[in-house]
Amino acid sequence: MIALKKIDCSIYRGGTSKGVFLLKKDLAEFGENYDEVLLKIMGSPDVRQIDGLGGAVSTTSKVAIISPEEKEAWDVNYTFAQVAIDKPIVSYAGNCGNISSAVGVFAIESGLVKATDPITTVKVYNTNTKKVIYEHIPTPDGKLSYEGDFKISGVPGSGLKIELEFIDPAGSMTGKLLPTGNVVDTLTIEGLGEIEVSIVDAANPLVFVEADRVGLTGKESASEIDNSDDRLALLEKIRGAAAEKLGFVKAADQSAKESPGVPKLTLVSKAETYTTVSGETISSDSYDLAVRMMSMQRAHKTIALTGALCTAAACVIPGTIPNQLLKKKNQLNHQTKLCFGHGDGLIETTIDYEKSKEGDAIIRSISSYRTARKILTGTVFF
Repeated sequence: MIALKKIDCSIYRGGTSKGVFLLKKDLAEFGENYDEVLLKIMGSPDVRQIDGLGGAVSTTSKVAIISPEEKEAWDVNYTFAQVAIDKPIVSYAGNCGNISSAVGVFAIESGLVKATDPITTVKVYNTNTKKVIYEHIPTPDGKLSYEGDFKISGVPGSGLKIELEFIDPAGSMTGKLLPTGNVVDTLTIEGLGEIEVSIVDAANPLVFVEADRVGLTGKESASEIDNSDDRLALLEKIRGAAAEKLGFVKAADQSAKESPGVPKLTLVSKAETYTTVSGETISSDSYDLAVRMMSMQRAHKTIALTGALCTAAACVIPGTIPNQLLKKKNQLNHQTKLCFGHGDGLIETTIDYEKSKEGDAIIRSISSYRTARKILTGTVFF
């Protein structure tokens, strides 16, 4: 009988995502290629992930790999892995902002960072994007507590209010805020024809499309977007064409296999009154731009945090599709708060930027708030 392998792990919820957290040193005995181990831990490929820890949707099939940093100016190194559900694929392209929000908490809980009164700032280096995130975590009297009255859309209850400050987020994967050099590009899509998109890279690369160009209003829920296989195929064609343009894949029709997570397709539209999946009415005057995101070839139930951050960046670049649709584009200043409406509520961001002599946006940081908590610590067998 072959003995099961095992590894210590934790499960944390970060924002609207949930993932398995592992220490890099514990993975060392399994070699440098983690894919097989992560697939087995999560129970992929299987649409139910019945034989692992995955939750059968992309937002709960995530892994964070953490190690302390001893030489550089940051505290911990963090590698994000998106484990596909129905395919034997692990993607390390891009970062997950929601999972990022639990990294600082994990670092404190694991003794990698000492808590200080009243706030502990954990400096996190994301190896996927080679960017630093400052995570400001309330720790009154130098103690971590998960109690708090801050609420985020898509998560029941309340918790501690964690500020995530993404430092110099432009060019996370391409090295440029505008990877193509254009505020708007035209893609030719089979079955649709030409469509205008904006490709922006801040925190993660996104490709923005106006919702009505693909037959949507921008007020749809994730399930309404997902209920048409033809629509999902069309959206992936657009995303694939953008991935090819960015050089992430050689052929657009290979994007779902070779670069399933980035760029993230993002549908945007003008702010209008709508009803969330939780039954809450969101009035048009309470937010600035409607956003519906795709994640791993399905609609995101809420919104990726890095997606919200990149959308904020796109909004301050004159001429991009989000900027054209933004309600208060004439009121933008060097430190602007922007609120976006997604399928289950609202998310607020703050962007700190300046304009160059040529009029280009230079982004210093983009911030938002999340909650996070520890769910489990133990041993996973595989």
